[in-house]
This record gives sequence, structure tokens and C-alpha cells, in this order.
Amino acid sequence: MSAVRAARKRSVLGSHLIPAKTDMFAGCRAAKRLCWGKLLYIHLVQTRCLSGADAVNALRPFYFAVHPDFFGQHPREREINENSLKRLNGYLENLQKPGLRKHKPAQLTFYVRETVQNSESDHESARDPGFRTVSFTLDSRDLLSTVLGILNSCSLSTDHVQGSADSMASTKSATSSFYRPIKWDKTFYSFTGYKDPEEELKQAQKTEVTIISWIQSNQEVAQKKLSNSIPLREELERLKTELSDQLQLSGVRWQRSWGIAHRCGQLHSLGRLMKHNSESLKMAKGHTVIFTDQTGMSAAGHIMLGTMDVHHHWTKLFERLPSYYVLQGKLLQLQDRISHLLGGIEIVHIEELQPLLTMEEHYSILHAFCKKLLNRRVPIHPRSLRGLQMTLENDHFVPRLHEMGHFIIPAVCDPPSLQWFLLAHAQKARDKLKRKEELKIEEKELTKACKASASLGRLYKEPSVSCEQMINCCQRLIEEPLPNLMGMHLCVSHYYSVLQDGDLCIPWNWKS
Repeated sequence: MSAVRAARKRSVLGSHLIPAKTDMFAGCRAAKRLCWGKLLYIHLVQTRCLSGADAVNALRPFYFAVHPDFFGQHPREREINENSLKRLNGYLENLQKPGLRKHKPAQLTFYVRETVQNSESDHESARDPGFRTVSFTLDSRDLLSTVLGILNSCSLSTDHVQGSADSMASTKSATSSFYRPIKWDKTFYSFTGYKDPEEELKQAQKTEVTIISWIQSNQEVAQKKLSNSIPLREELERLKTELSDQLQLSGVRWQRSWGIAHRCGQLHSLGRLMKHNSESLKMAKGHTVIFTDQTGMSAAGHIMLGTMDVHHHWTKLFERLPSYYVLQGKLLQLQDRISHLLGGIEIVHIEELQPLLTMEEHYSILHAFCKKLLNRRVPIHPRSLRGLQMTLENDHFVPRLHEMGHFIIPAVCDPPSLQWFLLAHAQKARDKLKRKEELKIEEKELTKACKASASLGRLYKEPSVSCEQMINCCQRLIEEPLPNLMGMHLCVSHYYSVLQDGDLCIPWNWKS
């Protein structure tokens, strides 16, 4: 660099001392500077490909198809998409880090919404009949290839990205005689000892993560985190017991998987509120308190405390509990009326599979549905559907039968169509409900046996994992014992992870 600077300095000085003799070379030097500037610009364009903002814009159709907010009625699919989006964002961030030479391929699974255009209506409208599962592996080293791979895997259009990619490709081909990336011969890596990036990538793609190798690599970190969290876990249990006894609560739960420290902080907040407003909090007697995203009374009659709300909102809720009891009475009457009109079927709200609705929202849905049934009564025997269950949803147009045996009925469903569907699938629903109870018993027994065989401190699953998936996982864990996990906490999920409090997450379909 010093030699280049000295040469430039001499050239500049020479141009001042002998201007008459260098006029003929001035144009050459200017042209050379322009040429090098153009080559530098082309090089930057080729290496840049897409910026982070460009990638986000290009992936807008993908985000629209998989965003968790659109899966409010499907908690299992919502949670899987949330976890996969976190890993995808981390992968994209790593690709943008300067000087990154290594990266681990990531296998992701998404539930992609499918929309069907309704051609019978006068205006264009889209309805959501369901979703499909898409799995793909991220192993590209640049944003452009990654974005195109994601869109192609989900069968989404790439026209808006391909245009910029084609322009870059044409620029590259036009200047290929001036710029070419360095590709070293294999002997270079053998002689210098450097790692061949292409070989590393191929090896990473061939190497599949196995449960034993993953646990051996992460067990020490998990044990350290678990040991550090033990005092907080004891504090959490103490606070739960103390508040439950003082307020005579039937239980304390959390909607999301917050860390132990976060949960302790929420209980401390409730404890401070109790000291200053003990009279209003006495109205919570016999209820379950759920820490969630909003403050109110849930459709099931539980007290919801929004974690982002201040104590003033919590106090207002406790003061309004008597009015909620009146509304709850009206809601139960509506449920009984609908049940009578539909052959004795039970109206339920399953929190594990549905979003936490407020009591006002649930009442509004029931009221509109009941009014529709009264306007067009259907001839169903009063006791023909007794013992069956149904949930009401706002984001579907076609009734369906859930794998766990309950009917999922759209609030806008036409009564005659509903009558036919319920009667046609009644026996199948009874079989599924019976099977669900059998699976629950089998899951409980296998979870207990698996926990004992591995000497685990705790074994549990995420809500998005079904009974059949948990049973399959536990059976394999008993048949193929894991490394020493005495006292560890094991969570059956859809991916590998070490939680902040030391819990080990493994996918239910792990590879041995």
C-alpha cells in the first residue's frame, strides 16, 4: 500500500511540475480511474446480492402465509411457526455478518396457509380452508439463494425476486472477463491446512443431528443452567403456594413459556397489588389466574392478567368481577339453548387448541350463532348428539371434525349444512372421543415409565405436541436409553434447544 501511495504522490507532483508534457496521459489516467471505479462497483453489487431489507421485502408473501397471528385458532401450528421463524431470522442475521465463513444448515418446518378464491361471489374474496406442512433445509451462503429457496419450497412466486437476480446475473456475465471469484485447487487446502468450505458444507449436509450426539454436546451447559435456576424454581413454588392460599385461588397458570425469573416477577407484582388492594382481590376466590397478553375474564371463567398492563388495569378487573358473574350466567344460558337446538351437543372452549378469548368475545360469538339457529331451526332429535362436543370459530367457513373428536363449527355455518354434517359424522366423533381418552391414559403411563427409566427430574411436552407424537417419542426413549440424564428436565418439542432455565428440548421424532 505504501508503494502505491508513493507512486500516486509522484504522479500528482509530476503533473504539477510538467503539465505540458502530460496532457496526453491525463485522459488515460482518468479513464483508468473510471474503469477501476466501475469494477469496484460491480464487485460490490455481486457480493452484496440482497441486503437485509431487500430480503425482508422479498419474503413478504412467505411471512403472510406463515405468520403466527393467522393461526390464532390453531395453537400447535402457531407455536411451530413461531419457533421456526425465530430460527429463520437467526439464520438470515448470520448470513449478513461480515466475514462469516461457517454456518450450520438449518432444517425448518412451517405450516403454510392455503387460500382459495371464491368465484361465486361478485367481488373477490379469499377464504381459508386450511394449511399444509412444508419442510426445507437452509444451507445457502448468500441471502438471494436463501430467499429463492424458501419461496420455491413453499410454492410461492419468485417473480419479484427473480427480476433483480436476473439483472445481477446479466451484469456478472457482461463483466466476467474482468472479475472472477477465486476458487482454490484442492491441493491448496491440503498444503496449507485450511478447511475447504465446499467440503465443510457437503459434510454438514450429510451429517444428521442425532439425539445422543446433541445431548452430549449440550448436557454440560444445560446442567449448569438448571443448577443456577434451582433457587428461582423454589422461589416460584413458594410464591404460587403463598398467593393461592391467601387469595384462595384454584390455580395459577401461564399462557406462554416464560422463564422462571419472568414468572417470579409476575407473582411478585400480584403480591404487591394484594398488599395495597386486598379487599378487591378477595373477589378472585375460587378462580384460576392466568398470566397472558391481555387483562380480562376468559371464556372459561378464568382471570386473565396481562403481563404488559400496569396494576391499575389489574385492580379495575378485580373490581369488575361481580359484573362478569352476571355475564357468565348469560353465557351458560346461551350454551344450554344452543345445545338443546343441536341435539344435546356440548359447547366447549378448549384453551389448548384455541386462543384465549375474553368472555365478552365468546358471548358475542354464541349470541350471533344462536340467533342464526333460531331463525332457521333444524330438525335434530333433542338427545341424538348427547356426549359429543363442539367449538365455535370465526375464521373458517366449513365445519370439520378434529382428530381429538370434537366438532369445529364456523359461527357463520348454514344451519341445514350443519345439521347434515353433525348427523353424518356423529359416530366417527364418538369413536375419536373414545380413542382420545385411551391415548391420554397411555400417554400418562408411558411418560411416567420413561421418566423413571431415565431418572429424569421432569418430563413434559409442549402443547403443540399431540398425544400420539408423545407416545411414539416415549416408546422409543424406553427402547433406546439416552446418556445419563439423572435429575435433568426434558421437554418433548419439534426441535433441539436448551432453554434459559436448563430444560433440554428434543424433537418428538428424534433420530438415533
